[in-house]
Amino acid sequence: MVFDYQLGGPYPPDEAVRAVSRDRTAKPAQGLYNVCYVNAFQSQPGDAVDWWRKHHPELLLKDADGSPVVDEDWDEPLLDLSTPGKRQALMEIVGPWIDGCAKAGHDAVEPDNLDSYERSDGLLTAGHAAAFAELLAERAHSRGLAIAQKNTTDLLPERDRIGFDFAVVEECAAFDECGDFADAYDDKVFAVEYTRKDYAAACRTWGPRLSVTLRDRDVRPAGTKGHVFTHC
Repeated sequence: MVFDYQLGGPYPPDEAVRAVSRDRTAKPAQGLYNVCYVNAFQSQPGDAVDWWRKHHPELLLKDADGSPVVDEDWDEPLLDLSTPGKRQALMEIVGPWIDGCAKAGHDAVEPDNLDSYERSDGLLTAGHAAAFAELLAERAHSRGLAIAQKNTTDLLPERDRIGFDFAVVEECAAFDECGDFADAYDDKVFAVEYTRKDYAAACRTWGPRLSVTLRDRDVRPAGTKGHVFTHC
């Protein structure tokens, strides 16, 4: 299935496209397989950060000085998954987002930043991430949604226990991970690359098996400067 990654804003998909991922605030694309993007392990930047700080500061991961731990590449504070109680409290917020994906008519959910523990300065572990992902999978399945593993080869051995159904992976050619995901998910993988060199490598090696898409790194909507979309 040709896949389009429309996180920067929805737009009419190319006629070849059969599956699309859009932010949970966007409407699904009519007649296509729709994957609902949810930033489940970190906060969105901007107003969303202020919302967390105002309403749920206890659920933001903090260092020993009490300062939020931030993914500096995206300016996104990490959510605190470190205890069962905090994971359940987070589900009171993230769970309804997943419900909203189902109500809007999406087919699947893509919870992003599964690998946030790698940016937590040792405060979170892969086990914390897997435990929260299991709660997300249970919620998605209970609402009739499939759920994708997003990146993170370290958690591939946990995929069945967690309940992941397929994968959405970024830069698997760049990091030489496409084969790991392809084997784990029996080729049920949407692979997104952000450079033409990596895209060409992915198509050359994995094009016959995987759905490979080239997007601009800011995933800009069609018609805007810098937009890139092609597939193999």
